[in-house]
Amino acid sequence: MNALVKYEAGPGHVELRDRPEPEPAANQVLLDVAHCGICGTDLHVYHDTFQNYPPVILGHEFAGTVVDTGSAVQGIRPGERFAVLGAAAVTCGTCPYCQRGEFMFCSARRGMGHGVDGAFAPYAVARPDQLYRVPDDVPMQTAALVEPLAAAVHAVGDIGRFQLGDVVLVSGPGPIGLLGLKLLAAQGIKTLVAGVSADALRLEKADAFGAARTIAVDQEDLAAVVDEETQGVGVDVAFECAGAEASVRNCLSAVRPLGRYVQVGHFGQDLTVPWDHIAFRQLRIDGSVGYTRETWDQTLRILEQGRLDLSDVITHTLPLSDWKTGFNLVEDQQAVKVVLTPEP
Repeated sequence: MNALVKYEAGPGHVELRDRPEPEPAANQVLLDVAHCGICGTDLHVYHDTFQNYPPVILGHEFAGTVVDTGSAVQGIRPGERFAVLGAAAVTCGTCPYCQRGEFMFCSARRGMGHGVDGAFAPYAVARPDQLYRVPDDVPMQTAALVEPLAAAVHAVGDIGRFQLGDVVLVSGPGPIGLLGLKLLAAQGIKTLVAGVSADALRLEKADAFGAARTIAVDQEDLAAVVDEETQGVGVDVAFECAGAEASVRNCLSAVRPLGRYVQVGHFGQDLTVPWDHIAFRQLRIDGSVGYTRETWDQTLRILEQGRLDLSDVITHTLPLSDWKTGFNLVEDQQAVKVVLTPEP
């Protein structure tokens, strides 16, 4: 089968290669991959700024249909549709974090797409505990967004701790930032979305998704906008989703005293930030990485209720053979979510 492979360590070293079709082990199922989204992590693996274990097939945001099951698998039949929790591909299952469903912190963890083979391929294998059934009325393209939506649900719902009447800043209108905006807007939270002029397409999407105001910070004074929108108080919560040092500084400056700052974006490098500012305003700082199993359950309930439309988050659907175009669109901020469709 034709798969997108990181074939050796170092920047680049990614190409389509012929790989054997995987066979499910006794405790696995074989999935026909319907769609797999391009994530920022895929770009980090491409540039070798995220730990990876080549040779490995990239891709972890996916949904597929069962075509075969291992001998020990029960209760799952061919033809059933699932979103796949790729981040839990390898865990110890016994550490305190695994026992609490916080598998992201298991020291043995490896995820699909960087630690073990992922889903930029026609077929992938996974265990039953990684499978989350797709509701009947949810298209498979939307189901491929369960993974990034779960990350947004975790950041906004589990970590953010906002309340009705708050004003929230989302800095970085990428997929996670925009999905977070959708969740906040659905709950009636006044949300400001900040980006740069290169984010024009994404800021337009933010307007459409319910942002109270969008700001291109290289063209408009973010501090002045925050003052205007909060009557000089500052925002209650800031979600940093850009993974950029300037964005961190903007968020820290925007948060009111005793407010909350949530770090969602990844940097791949050390930063210099004004820690005295954090102390003098007594800000509450939280990180958000990935999700929990409970978050995935909640995310599927959100989709099943049918009140959150994700179709407009997907701006491009491309064949797997056109992966370079997809990667460039994401890297150049000319897309929100690019979904690749494997070819037979």
